[in-house]
Amino acid sequence: MSAIALIFAIFKVKPAPFCILDEIDAALDEANVDRFSRILLEFVKTSQFIVITHNKQTMEAGDALYGVTQEERGISNIVWVRWEEAVVQAVE
Repeated sequence: MSAIALIFAIFKVKPAPFCILDEIDAALDEANVDRFSRILLEFVKTSQFIVITHNKQTMEAGDALYGVTQEERGISNIVWVRWEEAVVQAVE
């Protein structure tokens, strides 16, 4: 959590146009993942974030979800979902 706090402190002083975070939430428990997600949502007002994660709670905080699946051996497919579009389709 200290490393995450340091990254966000730097972004508060001097925001960058984008940031890539790889498995930054892997060591966090559920309560701290919730805190991380809420803070991340504050920072997306000034920067774009690409978060590589396996945590479902962190995935839900994003605008879009991108992934790679392998239905057949040796053949990879890229899949994506934009949450706004998924909600509209679910309502219809």
